[in-house]
Amino acid sequence: MGNVDSKLNFRKAVIQLTTKTQPVEATDHAFWDQFWADTATTVQDVFALVPAAEIRAVREESPSNLATLCYKAVEKLVQGAESGCPSEKERQIVLNCIRLLTRILPYIFEDADWRGFFWSTVPGAGRQDEGDDDDGARPLAESLLLAVSDLLFCPDFTVQSHKRTGSDTVEDIQSIDSCEYIWEAGVGFAQSPPLNYTHDLNRTELLKLLLTCFSEAMYLPPSADNILNPWVTFFCATDNRHALPLFTSLLNVVCAYDAVGYGIPYNHLMFSDYREVLVEHAVQVLIVTLEHEAGPAAAQHSLDHSASAMEDLEPVGPDNLFVNYLSRIHREEDFSFILKGLARLMTNPLIQTYLPNSAKKIRFHQELLVLFWKLCDFNKKFLFFVLKSSDVLDVLVPILFYLNDARADQSRVGLVHIGVFILLLLSGERNFGVRLNKPYSVRVPMDIPVFTGTHADLLIVIFHKIITSGHQRLQPLFDCLLTIVVNVSPYLKSLSMVAANKLLHLLEAFSTNWFLFSASQNHHLVFFLLEVFNNLIQYQFDGNCNLVYAIIRKRNIFHQLANLSSDPATIHKALQMKKRKKTTTAIISRINSQETISMEGSRPAVPAEPGTLKASLVAIPGTPPLLELSMHACILQSTFPYGMLSKLPLQTIMRLLQVLVPQVEKICIDKGLTDESEILKFLQHGTLVGLLPVPHPILIRKYQANAGTAMWFRTYMWGVIYLRNVDPPIWYDTDVRLFEIQRI
Repeated sequence: MGNVDSKLNFRKAVIQLTTKTQPVEATDHAFWDQFWADTATTVQDVFALVPAAEIRAVREESPSNLATLCYKAVEKLVQGAESGCPSEKERQIVLNCIRLLTRILPYIFEDADWRGFFWSTVPGAGRQDEGDDDDGARPLAESLLLAVSDLLFCPDFTVQSHKRTGSDTVEDIQSIDSCEYIWEAGVGFAQSPPLNYTHDLNRTELLKLLLTCFSEAMYLPPSADNILNPWVTFFCATDNRHALPLFTSLLNVVCAYDAVGYGIPYNHLMFSDYREVLVEHAVQVLIVTLEHEAGPAAAQHSLDHSASAMEDLEPVGPDNLFVNYLSRIHREEDFSFILKGLARLMTNPLIQTYLPNSAKKIRFHQELLVLFWKLCDFNKKFLFFVLKSSDVLDVLVPILFYLNDARADQSRVGLVHIGVFILLLLSGERNFGVRLNKPYSVRVPMDIPVFTGTHADLLIVIFHKIITSGHQRLQPLFDCLLTIVVNVSPYLKSLSMVAANKLLHLLEAFSTNWFLFSASQNHHLVFFLLEVFNNLIQYQFDGNCNLVYAIIRKRNIFHQLANLSSDPATIHKALQMKKRKKTTTAIISRINSQETISMEGSRPAVPAEPGTLKASLVAIPGTPPLLELSMHACILQSTFPYGMLSKLPLQTIMRLLQVLVPQVEKICIDKGLTDESEILKFLQHGTLVGLLPVPHPILIRKYQANAGTAMWFRTYMWGVIYLRNVDPPIWYDTDVRLFEIQRI
């Protein structure tokens, strides 16, 4: 009954607020306390009892009352942070204010006239140690963020108390060293505090409020300019004395999390895992706060590891301390902890069990991919560590799984893009290509042909699947996919026959006249594939007899390219044919690709279910579509190296055909060979030393950061966060402007 009365009283208070036509004084404590002092409402209750229409009505008709409600709620959080919330009642007041602000803030942000409200000063709210002189007053946003930060390290509320048993003294929250209260062992902290589900729940509610504060970015239209988020800027600045322990806590909680635990079947159905919800919100806060680009001085200093020394570090490089600290991690054991943790979580959705649905599957893999990207982008030492051993393959396989699984689903186009972005970044380093030569033995069920080969074969086979049977909105990615294959091709020692045939099939499809001339950039794809073949022939001929055999079998493709006509009549004829074709992917997939049986236990990639929500990018006036802008602009520093179609790089391949075709034909006639394996054996022991043109220099196309990709990441990241936060639905039905929400 008590809980019902509590909800009823809370609802009455909301109705009173919406019906009052006169401003309610801030000093009317009896009225304002109804919202937090005598209620025990859950966050779901608050969202149900404070309807969107009523928040907007108060905003329009009684703006001073909405302003006072926000101010009083922040004031209660500040008081709770100062006192340390020693009593259960004080903790409940703090939680009620957190939930109320989480509900109201999006409606503040959606109105341009209100957006600056939290950055205005409130009379009497002086800065610490500056008295109550209004000239030193803090903006409400700063007071709110500092209170939230304090509360995230509040003993007995969000962290384990360090006071001795039996002691009556309350720990002074303003004087504690929060570096000693880091939430989880890992980077910069050795002790693993005992799990406490109440602390995890309270941390999660505070992180929800933080995300809501940062979400002002959702209500601004997309812009190619890198506009700083004032909430993130302040929270990650030196004013926040908890910046380092909080960054470390978030990173460690994510990387230490093990969704499977002891592996007891169906344990996730019997017990609530409060840590998982905390981890989800921790990774979301991390990727939002790490939004800004690192400066050139970011890696000058390294992160020390004793708690006291960590606190004494002088900031170097970016003003954003989260980016700063991330860029300064340098110890190999820390890199290993981060990489193993992320790889374990990324691999989790791939786990196969004999009992259906018996193992827990996490759902925040998209946020993990963004975090991995930011780690590699901001900390080059981490990137080199990842590529130093075959551990990089523990990240590669889940990424390829996600790409393959999402390829036909319009609602997951963004997931495919982030996966390709990461592989493009990795492929810019020689070691990535070298690591791909490791045999692929982990049999993750995917609807791809069965093959025996390396991780390079897996990558090529899945890229072929994306191109030939992916959603048509993935077509802007074709350049990027082939750029990755070009970057790694000089280092691939031995392609399987399956992968070799896939590459030849792509060349056959892309070199048809109707496709070549139907768009100005389509010839890039032919150039990329020819460069792949040239690299493999010039640098890895000895181990690639499968590819050489496939080239000989499909030699007519190269002869047709050598005799390609680009006169106006041919182009016109090709374009007329194009009009009769359907989508590019449909026609490409129709060309025989010698498809074989898919792996056992796999399921086909399927389109999105009707009714699925997706966040799509809003077009910026006067610029190309953002997806194309981001994917094309990020690859090359210079223009395409080959020029027009008349300069197709066919010399190496034509010379190979000139030398080997007569030899193969002769041995087949002389020995009566019809067996493919005998021809492969002959090619395996053949040589072209001294017969090929002088090897061309290896050209690696590295990812180049630009305004387009920065905008794409910001939009994708907030789109994921919007769609993932449905309990409660923090931003649902608000006037978001950064992206469009569509129901498929």
